[in-house]
Amino acid sequence: MDNIYAIIPVTQFKNAKTRLSPFLSPDEREKLLKVMLQDVTDALKKHVDKIFIISRDEDVLDYAKKLNVDTILENENSNLNKALTQAMKYCKGKTRKIMIVPSDIPLIGKTNIKILIDASKNLDFIIVPAKGGGTNMIIMKPMAIHTRYEGFSYKEHVQAAERKKLNPQVHDSFFMALDVNTAEDLGEIMIHGEKTHTRKYLKELKVQFEPSREITRINVTRG
Repeated sequence: MDNIYAIIPVTQFKNAKTRLSPFLSPDEREKLLKVMLQDVTDALKKHVDKIFIISRDEDVLDYAKKLNVDTILENENSNLNKALTQAMKYCKGKTRKIMIVPSDIPLIGKTNIKILIDASKNLDFIIVPAKGGGTNMIIMKPMAIHTRYEGFSYKEHVQAAERKKLNPQVHDSFFMALDVNTAEDLGEIMIHGEKTHTRKYLKELKVQFEPSREITRINVTRG
């Protein structure tokens, strides 16, 4: 039995990240999703036994194969939480722990993933919050809880773990908390994302940034 598998749910590449539509074209958003996923899988390959991308989208599954990771075809009439249940059931009995991460946290490699995995050998439940109240990583036994993604999932997951007496441990990581949804998030990648595929791609798009005194902290523009 392996020690730990990573599960990455991906809905689709096309017509995703619509909050970035004023800033990036549909083709640019699709390429952004691909390079972010590449950063996530590159970071995880060094530390986990297998990576599974679960999706219904054939484009996603084909791209996953190019990244040399395993795939699971998501059941029809599913949703994010059902897809994760499907993936966890597939992994149960094959690995001691699973790590659930999203595909849009390209700075994950800046976090010491090895420390988290080593800690998970003695801890039942590790969770990394996302900015805005979401969840950007869970490490637990397969099916230890039913996931509750969407909305303010961080508190939902902590409470679910507490009900199961799993003693949830919180790891606060700026780099892993940053999931990309807005132009300001792209500015954070430009500042902190050295040596990532995502930052390299944003530089190709001539994304520029400067400090802002307005509502946002970073003013992000195209050159």
